[in-house]
Amino acid sequence: MTTRTLETARSQTGILPILFALMLGLGVIAITGHVQASALHDAAHDVRHASGFPCH
Repeated sequence: MTTRTLETARSQTGILPILFALMLGLGVIAITGHVQASALHDAAHDVRHASGFPCH
């Protein structure tokens, strides 16, 4: 494996965890922001208002 190939492999593997974390975070925000289950709503209520996410 050449140095250039190794550098390319490192840069591509470094972005995957970042993209995964971003998608996971956005998914959690979307689910907790739109679900109407009272237990989940109550658990996330104050955090949503503090971050400016409308829930009513």
